[in-house]
Amino acid sequence: MTERRDMTQEHDTDRPMSQTVTPAQFWEDRYAGTDRVWSGRVNPVLAQTAAALSPGRALDLGCGEGGDAVWLAQQGWHVTGVDLSPTAVERGSAAAAGIGIPPDRLRLIAADLATWTTQSAFDLVTASFLQSWPVPIPRADILRRATGFVAPGGHLLVVAHAAAPSWAPPEMVHDHMFPTPADDLAALTLDPPRWTVLAAETRERQATGPDGQQGTLIDTVVLARRDR
Repeated sequence: MTERRDMTQEHDTDRPMSQTVTPAQFWEDRYAGTDRVWSGRVNPVLAQTAAALSPGRALDLGCGEGGDAVWLAQQGWHVTGVDLSPTAVERGSAAAAGIGIPPDRLRLIAADLATWTTQSAFDLVTASFLQSWPVPIPRADILRRATGFVAPGGHLLVVAHAAAPSWAPPEMVHDHMFPTPADDLAALTLDPPRWTVLAAETRERQATGPDGQQGTLIDTVVLARRDR
């Protein structure tokens, strides 16, 4: 699975959802039910952020089929990716092997971010579109725990959908709450003496919808550095 939802994809929310379906079941079914869910392209905000950093150890939370994680590994990072869906993780690992990324450069793990933990510290921790709908995840708790994975001097990047795509029918997203930069900062509970917030803003980008529609996406971007 990925806990992210790329809203350039066709919405899949018109089917009834059982209250007993867990996020792990929902996302594994979603991945297993199709050959590919995401484009495989790197998130542009992540690419821009990472380009300004020296490659080190990176952690991708909600890595999905590995688009961001594979790209980071190609840039010289040693990457760990975590996602709920075993199918998504297998696809990401296969994609990496297919372009010659060695196993010691990229490690993808199928696990629940609500409970997954590590003793390692990372120079870059990224969570791109860590949003699950219509089956919710404890996103605020996951983001708060993510701060503990950042090494001194390292960076934490959170990118989220701040609004529905301009082409989305209103009735499909009328009850969905999108995070603001202030929401994500509140979830992170950063201690000012230990953290410097480098960006907390919304950004617009042009995108193509599932039926070829041209439109606008609005992202929430929070970037913070853990001070030494």
